[in-house]
Amino acid sequence: MTTKRIALIAHDNKKKELMEWVKFNRGIMLNSEVFATGTTGKMIENEVGITVRCLQSGPLGGDQQIGALIAEGNIDILIFFWDPLEPLPHDPDIKALLRLAVVWNIPVACNRATADFLFTSSLFFSDYKRKMPDFLEYNNRKIE
Repeated sequence: MTTKRIALIAHDNKKKELMEWVKFNRGIMLNSEVFATGTTGKMIENEVGITVRCLQSGPLGGDQQIGALIAEGNIDILIFFWDPLEPLPHDPDIKALLRLAVVWNIPVACNRATADFLFTSSLFFSDYKRKMPDFLEYNNRKIE
């Protein structure tokens, strides 16, 4: 299995659920490179005992930092337990992050069931190479 680079994010009302999920998947996490937004990352380090590259808190730019890592090809999987019932002032940042995950064709789980499916897929444990989008035509378009 190649080392996966996994980004973890959870809104406040979903942090407990993410902690439970990360604990359940601790073995996989120990063999992965884990990134997380600030508060979530610190909680994972303290409660699960794994090394996490902690970025800024989401509202302070952490979502955008993870988006940049996705665009640079440095994240393989995004696990984002977001709370659809809680409006947040940084919703545009969240939408931008999810958009980048789709643009760069990385798997995204926004709930525990989807995260479970990703982590139990035979593709997760293989040297799966995702199809990289070709933006050459887009980058070379004429702007009038």
